[in-house]
Amino acid sequence: YYYLPWGNVKPVVVLSSYWEDISHRTDVQNLLFGAVDRLEANLELVHCALKAKCSALDLDTLVARLIDEIIVDCSQPLVDVTKKSSSTHLDHYLYRFRTTNLNQIVQAALRLKHEDSDLQMVLDQAEDWLSRLKSMAEEPQNSLPDIIIWMLQGDRRVAYSRVPAREVLYSQTGPNCCGKNCGKLQTIFLKNPQEEVMGPKIPAQIRVRLWLGLAVDEKEFNKSAEGRLSVFAETYENQTKLALVGNWGTTGLTYPKYSDVTGKIKLPKDSFRPSTGWTWAGEWFVSPEKTLLYDVDAGHMSFVEEAFENQVRLPGGQWIHMAEAYTDVNGEKVLPKDETECPPGWKWEDPEWDVDLNRAVDERGWEYGITIPPDHRPKAWVPAEKMYHTNRRRRWVRLRRRDLTQMEALRKNRQEELEGEGWEYASLFGWKFHLKYRKTDTFRRRRWRRRMEPLEQTGAAAVFALEGALGGVTDDKSDDGKSVSTLNFGVNRPTISCIFDYGNRYHLRCYLYQARDLIAMDKDSFSDPYAIVSFLHQSQKTVVQKNTLNPTWDQTLIFYEIEIFGDPQSIASSPPCVVVEIYDHDTYGADEFIGRCICKPSLEQTPRLSWYPVLRGNRNAGELLAAFELIQREKPAIHHIPGFEAEVPSVLDESADLDLPYPPPQREPNIYMVPQGIKPVLQRTAIEILAWGLRNVKSYQLSSVTSPSLLVECGGEMAQSCVIRNLKKNPNFDVSVLFMEVRLPREDLYCPPIVIKVIDNRPFGRKPVVGQCTIRSLEEFYCDPYAEEAELAVMQRDDMSLTPRDDVLIDIDDKEPLIPAQPADSLTSSPIINTQTSWASLHEEEFIDWWSKFYASVGEREKCGSYLEKGFDTLKVFETELENLEDYGGLSDFCHTFKLYRGRTQDANEDPTVVGEFKGSFKIYALPDDPTVPAPPRQFHQLPARGPQECLLRVYIIRAFDLQPKDSNGKCDPYVKISVGKKSISDQDHYIPCTLEPVFGKMFELTCTLPLEKDLKVSLYDYDLLSKDEKIGETIIDLENRFLSRFGARCGLPQTYCISGPNQWRDQLRPTQLLHLFSLHRNCKAPIYKSDRIIFRDQVYNLTDLEDGKPLNPHLGPVEERLALYALQKQGLVLEHVETRRLYSPLQPDIEQGKLQMWVDLFPKSLGAPGPPFNVTPRKAKRFFLRCIVWNAKDVILDDFSITGEKMSDIYVKGWMAGYEENKQKTDVHYRSMGGEGNFNWRFVFPFDYLLAEQVCYVAKKEHFWSLDKTENKVAPRLVLQVWDNDKFSFDDYLGSLQLDLNSMLKPAKTAEKCSLDMLDDPVKLVSLFEQKTVKGWWPCVAEEGEKKIIAGKLEMTLEIINEQEQDERPAGLGRDEPNMNPKLEDPKRPETSFLWFTSPYKTLKYILWRRFKWVFLIVLFIFIVLLFLGIFIYAFPNYAAMKLVKPFS
Repeated sequence: YYYLPWGNVKPVVVLSSYWEDISHRTDVQNLLFGAVDRLEANLELVHCALKAKCSALDLDTLVARLIDEIIVDCSQPLVDVTKKSSSTHLDHYLYRFRTTNLNQIVQAALRLKHEDSDLQMVLDQAEDWLSRLKSMAEEPQNSLPDIIIWMLQGDRRVAYSRVPAREVLYSQTGPNCCGKNCGKLQTIFLKNPQEEVMGPKIPAQIRVRLWLGLAVDEKEFNKSAEGRLSVFAETYENQTKLALVGNWGTTGLTYPKYSDVTGKIKLPKDSFRPSTGWTWAGEWFVSPEKTLLYDVDAGHMSFVEEAFENQVRLPGGQWIHMAEAYTDVNGEKVLPKDETECPPGWKWEDPEWDVDLNRAVDERGWEYGITIPPDHRPKAWVPAEKMYHTNRRRRWVRLRRRDLTQMEALRKNRQEELEGEGWEYASLFGWKFHLKYRKTDTFRRRRWRRRMEPLEQTGAAAVFALEGALGGVTDDKSDDGKSVSTLNFGVNRPTISCIFDYGNRYHLRCYLYQARDLIAMDKDSFSDPYAIVSFLHQSQKTVVQKNTLNPTWDQTLIFYEIEIFGDPQSIASSPPCVVVEIYDHDTYGADEFIGRCICKPSLEQTPRLSWYPVLRGNRNAGELLAAFELIQREKPAIHHIPGFEAEVPSVLDESADLDLPYPPPQREPNIYMVPQGIKPVLQRTAIEILAWGLRNVKSYQLSSVTSPSLLVECGGEMAQSCVIRNLKKNPNFDVSVLFMEVRLPREDLYCPPIVIKVIDNRPFGRKPVVGQCTIRSLEEFYCDPYAEEAELAVMQRDDMSLTPRDDVLIDIDDKEPLIPAQPADSLTSSPIINTQTSWASLHEEEFIDWWSKFYASVGEREKCGSYLEKGFDTLKVFETELENLEDYGGLSDFCHTFKLYRGRTQDANEDPTVVGEFKGSFKIYALPDDPTVPAPPRQFHQLPARGPQECLLRVYIIRAFDLQPKDSNGKCDPYVKISVGKKSISDQDHYIPCTLEPVFGKMFELTCTLPLEKDLKVSLYDYDLLSKDEKIGETIIDLENRFLSRFGARCGLPQTYCISGPNQWRDQLRPTQLLHLFSLHRNCKAPIYKSDRIIFRDQVYNLTDLEDGKPLNPHLGPVEERLALYALQKQGLVLEHVETRRLYSPLQPDIEQGKLQMWVDLFPKSLGAPGPPFNVTPRKAKRFFLRCIVWNAKDVILDDFSITGEKMSDIYVKGWMAGYEENKQKTDVHYRSMGGEGNFNWRFVFPFDYLLAEQVCYVAKKEHFWSLDKTENKVAPRLVLQVWDNDKFSFDDYLGSLQLDLNSMLKPAKTAEKCSLDMLDDPVKLVSLFEQKTVKGWWPCVAEEGEKKIIAGKLEMTLEIINEQEQDERPAGLGRDEPNMNPKLEDPKRPETSFLWFTSPYKTLKYILWRRFKWVFLIVLFIFIVLLFLGIFIYAFPNYAAMKLVKPFS
């Protein structure tokens, strides 16, 4: 790598800017982030201690420290923003929020400290504190911008890094409020622009000290400043040489005699004045430009010298040499190759110049191009010659190496160069300058510098006063963009430097032992890794390890002399990082980057090897086992000529290295091994390999794998298996056990992995690697070879292999037949079988089925009826997969399943392709160091038969829940599909509509051949009418592991041995036979049977222990079978169970799609027919009818007023069953009830479907009219009755309601007087209508007035429940319709006043008006008659009186 050779003169940059003072925010942020960092570090220590299995005392100490530190950190007072004038409302709110939260954390920590809480609880609590602190530390009002460091190349920005300002900010409040890197040396890795995370290549790393602070605090900078700060005043002395005169001078010079670097600004020496706070130190001296002192080979130990030979021609003509026959890659003229001399301090490695053919060139090394004017040379080159090409060139190369013997002469040569006059030459001003004089040069210049240093009283802080004082002023108004940009970038300003008088000399040793789990970069599934180690400006690389993902380099890289400037204490506290980059070596093309890790070197002697994560971007790419030892030399650094700090010391005699440890032993010249004491201690170890077989191997290079064999590598040793003759007929190895003797580290932490390679033996001797697997942790395979006999038998084949052997006789016909005779086709006619046991009584069959057992086992007692009272079996319901249970060892006690991978890693986020599985296991144990001592006994023996086994498979699918919705209504329509090998069964016709919790209750029966068809795949699909059915999720069960496991996983053991009833024995062998087999496989004595007990493995099992205190089960079998089963249950075998398996979709492999409850029974056909399967069909609801006769109502609220102002109600009753709202029924109306009475004699008939065992109604109805299927729900059987007041011209008024749960119903009162609200508060009087069948009496209706319940009326009813058969035998109509019977309902005897006034005007007059206003009518009539007579009298009287007076007729 290239580096900027600043040596002991470090550049300093000062920047002043104006920002809002938000110290009250940043102080709090730094406080909180400090607490976060300490808590994270402490948590990491605790987790490491847990992994390392430290003692409880050490763990307690670490946890106590964690709690103490969090208490101290959270007790620090925050900056009180309420007293700050610039604070906002949000600041105040955040202050209160943070203070409250910190107090809560302190209180919780104190509680944990004084209580005796378990470790996991403390860790969970600490994780919670960590997340709270992180969220609290976020500052929404941060107005300080980040500090950005750019790396420039000319005008181009090539790399950058952003540093948050708060991290380097100085605070007056205290050290805890300062940024964590304020004034401290730190290593920063730059990133490429437009790159979020660090890519494969780091553009640069910088060691930098940043200090940011307010102007008033600038004096504080002195504390963190090191070295001597200096500013160089700088001017260039320019001279030219006229062609005629031949002497150098200022005659004819078009530039100022003394100028800046651009030559445009006049800068005589006497025009410089020191800035305030600064003074001159020394006189003017000549100092050549640094970049001229370094050739392209600076810092390299070996260098390839190159020269391009150029030829030209006219199109179609002969090739001839150009005038400039030899140039560099850019076309600049260089010396001919034969005239090129080896520079001093170097020697030629190659004897002669060679043509470079390792490029895109023809066979003689030429590349061709065409020159298009105004260019002088081609822009592009191609390897094939064409007629129109006018130029060609080829590259000559020759390797040279440093000659360590000439280093001293070289130093002297360089020193003389430096002590020369320091002129730099160029043909014209603005051209590239060089140190050696050439004949064509007409211009020369040299740089004069004078040092200023700060006055003692101001100290290093004086640099802040320089801002703006050092800028040059240009009088050139030209529009030359370059000069403007150079001024902007500050090239024209004198630089501030920090000069160190001495440097600390260090020596670094990098012990790279091994790496593991690297990602595959080659197509053969492997890589050829090597590591490049970089420390500051030096780098070295290891040897290449071929074809491995787990390289063991065992190499020490030695960096002899490194100079690090600064305080040794600060270097010890934060040493520079060591960067280890791992590459894949490729013969052709560039080496590919695998990953990198950034490590801290240790200043302790003999550091321990530790694992470092290798990262590629954000992704883990493996681990590296290494240690890095940094040794400080006794003598301080002698300053070398810049550019040669990287080399080995000039004096290579032993006296110079007395303060260094001895060099490690060499494997070959200049390749050192990891020394003893750091390298892990090795011991003789035996690895026994059980290579059982290969499964599901995918084809390789378009042809299937037919004859594979196995290669096992570990610790540099190798073992090879026999070849499987035909993978499709029998995928097991004929010879199953391999043995290796390896030297492995004593500590598990350093153990190399076991690598398994599968090789396909193809025609013509081709043996490609078709799959590989790395087993990282060997811990679980370590065993004690001298374990006791009982434990030794653990790995032997056990009772569940059940493969008949010659020496095992199973006597099956010595007792009564185990399985009752059954039709032969019942097992094979259909894949879905639900047989019914026939000997249970009808009542028991009604209430006690397999679901009773299931609900009793999960604790849902209300659904299992009297099952538990009868003393029947329960089963285990596991919350996870059977193979995930610790009790059964993952069912991999006989052999484990390892996935085989192939191919290179294509994409950063892609995992390698899984191409098959290896079935096998390992036993690892230490061998005695003395080879003459007899070796321990072998571990793998008495293996089961290797041939294919035909088995009967029963898959019971019970129910699923938490499924992912697949339809737009948020539900799905699931059905089950089962496949094993090439057979599959789809239950699509019986999909369950609109549910996320389907109850399947299905048993599928099919045959399979193990191990060829070992994977049982159970998938759930969502049925869609128009589109393709979508897969919800699937789960895969390895049947072979269950078949071979010693835990008897092929058929779980029930609690009792029953020969009939709902729990009838279903295995092929009776318990006595199973126990006999078990004793044979465990090499223990056969059981001894007595009349009421059994003796097995020195344990006595009594019948009384088993059955005392339990109700007698009428279905039990013989006593000795029950005792044998009792003994088997105590051996830790798999019990009868239902497992809960998680479903995953292949499209989203890690996201759970739901859970499925199921179990599998596996029966080898060689052992005969199994018992009858369980009937797991879901319970079916039966049709019932509720007849509700409403006789009378009393004390109903009077809600209306009649025309005449009396209180009254037009009462009717409405009723329905919950869930069946569409079947609402109502009585006729009892009009004009004055006293709250109502007479109805009205019958409601409500049909409903009812599950007796679960005591729920089963409702199926369509959610929308366009729905295809009915949605099924289960609801409680509830009758709802409501009393209403009928209104003709407005909405009816609701008066009160009554809800009756038919299972636990309010017992009615015998008379209306006894019916009150107290009945509701006395729930003892509950009856079940399903038991009583019929109930008659009075029930209260309830209404709410305010928040108080009041009685709204009383109903006299008869409730009766009948089934379908009774409904047909004793029919009854609705209301009083025909058939009006059972019982016959008479018309209600309502008072004559009960009528609707609108339809009966005569009755309205008779009963409403006459009754109420009779006297009013009579008085009105009387007054009317009186008034009539009076009117007639008044009308007739004048005429009569006149006649009387006048008497005209007289």
